[in-house]
Amino acid sequence: MPVRINDVMALLCHISEQQQMKVAIKQSSKGALMVGAAAFLGGLLGGPPGIAIGGAVGGLFGAWMTSGQFKPLPQIIMEMPMVQQQKLCDQVFAILRSLAWTDATQLILLVTGNAALQQKVTAALINYVTQELRAEIQYGD
Repeated sequence: MPVRINDVMALLCHISEQQQMKVAIKQSSKGALMVGAAAFLGGLLGGPPGIAIGGAVGGLFGAWMTSGQFKPLPQIIMEMPMVQQQKLCDQVFAILRSLAWTDATQLILLVTGNAALQQKVTAALINYVTQELRAEIQYGD
């Protein structure tokens, strides 16, 4: 059976939407940089207590900077270039190799009906997002 990338992408979008996964690709590093810079500046100005105060202020500012910068993972998946989608599809298809499906709906039902299989697919998706896209994943609202 030929691999149908659209079916696998629909499955990944469904799983990530179901788990309310959101992704921040570049913004999370800016927030971390802000915390470090504020702690350093606080240490220069106020010594050890300044490090704590600077870290706290930097953390609040970093959180404010990155708030709202998370995008839903299904949106990220569908916006990826075809080369990245194919690479992700290949990794997930290695897990789905033994399944036979006729369309995306059937594939989604097969995977979501099997907790162990869904967990493996989810783990492959998370691994791809964190390793290949170097992104941070957030769950829920």
